[in-house]
Amino acid sequence: MQKLKIGVIGLGMGYFHARTLAAGAIRGACLAAVCDVQPAKREMARAELPEEVSIWEDAQAMMASGELDAVIIATPHYGHPEEAIFAFGQGLHVLIEKPAGVYTKQVREMNRVAAGSGKVFSIMYNQRCNPLYRKLRELIADGELGDIRRMNWIVTHWYRSQSYYDSGGWRATWAGEGGGVLINQSPHQLDLWQWTTGLMPRRIRAFCSFGKYRNIEVEDDVTAYAEYENGATGIFITTTGEAPGSNRFEVTGDRGKIVVEDEKLTFWRLRVPEPQFNREYAGGFGQPECWKCEIPVSGDDPHHAGIIQNFTDAILHGVPLIAPGEEGIKGLTLSNAMHLSSWKDDWVTLPLDEELYHEQLQERIRNSTYQKEVRETGPADMSKTFG
Repeated sequence: MQKLKIGVIGLGMGYFHARTLAAGAIRGACLAAVCDVQPAKREMARAELPEEVSIWEDAQAMMASGELDAVIIATPHYGHPEEAIFAFGQGLHVLIEKPAGVYTKQVREMNRVAAGSGKVFSIMYNQRCNPLYRKLRELIADGELGDIRRMNWIVTHWYRSQSYYDSGGWRATWAGEGGGVLINQSPHQLDLWQWTTGLMPRRIRAFCSFGKYRNIEVEDDVTAYAEYENGATGIFITTTGEAPGSNRFEVTGDRGKIVVEDEKLTFWRLRVPEPQFNREYAGGFGQPECWKCEIPVSGDDPHHAGIIQNFTDAILHGVPLIAPGEEGIKGLTLSNAMHLSSWKDDWVTLPLDEELYHEQLQERIRNSTYQKEVRETGPADMSKTFG
């Protein structure tokens, strides 16, 4: 059977995906081409990848070549929607790296084009392959927690030094990356927050600190509070400036709570639901009987390769996608809402005012410290500047 021919655009994180394909690790697919604007990365590809892999400098020329069936887009954030839209126009299936984009207005247009293309569209939310989060989603969907009441996620293990930020003038700038810890480090958690619970908030109040711990212009410390239609609340805390960090996700329902931490899933399960106990108990002080259960989690975590394999299987065999590309807008909505809440110093209700967010972001891009000669090309052209 002829294999699906995949091209990879951007040889930063994309080089990892290229090597996975070149190694034959994805059934039914092969690496056909790679592209990067940086000569050093193209030379690296020539030296290390199989000879039959074509190497390109111009992403649009590669996508229009007729040599490919699909592309993986792993360029800087601003370029994802633009390049995906062009790829769909060339009749290609598309897998984009996270985040889906920088602002929901551009991602919504990408989703519209994708829906009309008839092509498979996925996003690299590889944490959806993690058995811990798959099991959490399963337990919540099956009603084991009952009605969700509270969600708390503290994810502060993203420590980044000043030297990390100083390694590229585009890092941690509004013009270069479009944000900080929310857009760069935390998109997986923002996705999992809504994916595992099946809930999106009705409003968010966030407190983002910009350059609190490092000499940067974007957010490096965030505390956000969310409210939901069913009365549930959520807290999301993240930073790149603390050590040692934590990664603890706690979900509470009226039948107990589940905690994901240290690669374990622990369920404190109430013998009877809290509302039932409250109705029936007449003893004054007291609480429902609770069992601490270490939930067995089976299966390996295929990480990024799992998403690429699923993407390939969806194209070749119609297998349902683990991470449909259209769902990338959900986590991005959360980060955009957090930014906007801090900028306004007020609550932000969902659906998000996308025009207002875009206007506010453009103001910050215009005032960005990112080097002028690059910034003048505009955010839409960032993919042509960095691979």
